Amino acid sequence: MHRRRALVWFALLAGPNVALLLVFVYRPLLESLYLSTMQWNLGSPVARFVGFGNYVEWFTSPATAQVLTTTAVFTLATVGGALVLGLGLALLLDRRLPGRGLARTVAFAPYVLSGYAVGILWLFIFDPRYGLMSAVLGWFGVASPQWYTAEPWPLVMIIVVYLWKNLGYVALIYLAGLQSVPQDLRDAAALDGASPARTLRSVVLPLLTPTTFFLTVTMLLASLQSFDVIRSMTSGGPLGSTTTLMYQIYQEGFVNGRAGYASAGATVLFLVLLAVTALQLRYVEKKVHYA
Repeated sequence: MHRRRALVWFALLAGPNVALLLVFVYRPLLESLYLSTMQWNLGSPVARFVGFGNYVEWFTSPATAQVLTTTAVFTLATVGGALVLGLGLALLLDRRLPGRGLARTVAFAPYVLSGYAVGILWLFIFDPRYGLMSAVLGWFGVASPQWYTAEPWPLVMIIVVYLWKNLGYVALIYLAGLQSVPQDLRDAAALDGASPARTLRSVVLPLLTPTTFFLTVTMLLASLQSFDVIRSMTSGGPLGSTTTLMYQIYQEGFVNGRAGYASAGATVLFLVLLAVTALQLRYVEKKVHYA
């Protein structure tokens, strides 16, 4: 009787969420897998079965190597940079300073802004002739790079903007982790003669490993699926230098109309996300210290 009642409560509470996942996540996933085996132009009434033809074309395409390299550089730079800079910002915001609450709000604000709007704003900042970045570099006698056209500056530009947008989120999560570190452990380290740097390295950082693990997983998944900043700033150019795998899927599916080929790319992205998550859960989590 008790087991049956528990099952009823589970169905009532989890049933709607499971239904939403089935309809809006797993059903489109299965349809995408099916479409990846078809040669189908978006809007065409006719689709032709090609099996693994789209995958063979994707893996043998000359553009694939550049897309994967750009995706890897963008992901590693944004995730690694966000973790390092976010931790540094969190350490500053954790200090008892005047206006700390306002500083935390200002730091987090960019995260809730529209990525498309942020990209348009930063295009004006990076303008080589009239932008704020050009003026600041001019104070030091440095000419502004051609952010829009000369490689690797377009990729550097979108990495900087993505970091700026997400830095407050990472800092806020790290700040919550810092405030959960017992103060008596810090005091004990200070009594033993440990410097602030040694306390951070030997006491605080090990206790922050659950937070770091969570941020690594979520930021990796978010970076691999980044779209809005790239779309608004570079549209994947110039010459595909800022085209990530996610943006290539959009471009092939909705610009070129090759829905079957885009679905094959989406399947590859899904497998990459699945592999990255599985590896992190399998190996990285072992190094996490849960208090």
